[in-house]
Amino acid sequence: MTKVLVVDDEANLRKVLGALLRSEGYEVSLAADGEMGLNEFKKNGADIVVTDLVMPKFGGMELLKAINDLAPDVPVIIVTAHGTVDSAVEAIKRGAFDYITKPYDKDELAAVIAKAARTHDLTQRAARQAIIGDAPQMQDVFKIIDKVANTPSTVLITGESGTGKELVAGALHEGSARRGKPLIKINCAAIPKDLMESELFGYEKGAFTGAVTSKPGRFELADTGTLFLDEIGEIPVEMQVKLLRALQESEFERVGGIKTTRVDVRLIAATNRDLQQEIDAGRFRKDLYYRLAVVPIVLPPLRERKADIPVLALHFIDKYNKRLGKKIEGIEDDALTLLQAYPWPGNIRELENLMERVLLFADGPQIKARDLPEPLHRPAGAAPSPAGGEPPPPGETGLKDIIKQRAAEMEKELIAKALEETSGNVTRAAKLLQISRKSLQTKMKEFGLRDEREKDEPDEA
Repeated sequence: MTKVLVVDDEANLRKVLGALLRSEGYEVSLAADGEMGLNEFKKNGADIVVTDLVMPKFGGMELLKAINDLAPDVPVIIVTAHGTVDSAVEAIKRGAFDYITKPYDKDELAAVIAKAARTHDLTQRAARQAIIGDAPQMQDVFKIIDKVANTPSTVLITGESGTGKELVAGALHEGSARRGKPLIKINCAAIPKDLMESELFGYEKGAFTGAVTSKPGRFELADTGTLFLDEIGEIPVEMQVKLLRALQESEFERVGGIKTTRVDVRLIAATNRDLQQEIDAGRFRKDLYYRLAVVPIVLPPLRERKADIPVLALHFIDKYNKRLGKKIEGIEDDALTLLQAYPWPGNIRELENLMERVLLFADGPQIKARDLPEPLHRPAGAAPSPAGGEPPPPGETGLKDIIKQRAAEMEKELIAKALEETSGNVTRAAKLLQISRKSLQTKMKEFGLRDEREKDEPDEA
């Protein structure tokens, strides 16, 4: 239920407005002046604030500024007498959502409040940036985001690859007063160790060979905004000292420079590593960890929130229907059962990639079990087929072998799909795949696809 805080020093008007809003279905709290209103807001919060403009001591304009500083996404509606409309317009220029004139017109009031409620709801949704989930673990994540987004506190997001850490970073930025300011992202794993310092802090002309001009680093680019350091566990130990100092002092020097640069940056970090293990192994500084993990957010893997798989899958169907020009309406129950039984080692990213691939070939209107690739049809714990399946744990097989295995799996799926679409006609399937008939027959034999589906009908001209 949308919560509205009403602030007015006239008791009768305050009570009338409160009763009117309750009759419209809002939860209402009341305050007799600006100072009491601010205290109520700090203590219990509100989705919308309706405040009288002229009040003794602490007026509506002061309350507007205080609430904008605390929670810029909360709409503040100014109540004003006809003689102070100009002041109300000035309040809008300073960030007020709208104003209402006394005496209240019930319909006008209801329309303004409803518009503010919709705006607040859309802002909250945008802040989450399609982070979807009804599972209890995700509800806990949403609560943390709502609580800390509009603070300067450093946040450390942990979770397996593909769980949506970058989306959470975006939601934290959009839910803060820094939205509209830069959100600078850097993947620490993609930066060579010897370039890490210059990427973060910039460099001066002549600092090293090739430095023909000066260049600002990511900290400078993020000034007044947010800096997102993804894969923070990949930063070399020798750089961690300099990063810690930049966080603690909000200042640094460019490589090759002597001038100290001060910045106002909110830092969000993320990693799929266990940083406690990295600390024990001497690869990560404990003091930096404590500085980063002021607010920890742990994202659960998809296998631990399987109830969210249907809504995520439908979200991706809608997304790729628009992108690919498809008209898939949903998922049949047998296909949904397979999706929920699969362990999803690649998490949400793997689910999204799979849904895009399935939509490419599905002929709808519903996604069926037969549209899903072979790994999803295997019982949990079953050994993968020789040509495909889930990759083995890292360390047991080299990267090249894993890539080769994945490519073979996809190749088998595409061939099987082409044979199905051509009713087993090898010649037409080969044309569809843009390979020779002989190559297709060789692949079919390799993948064990020479079965009753193959019908060597006469070649087509």
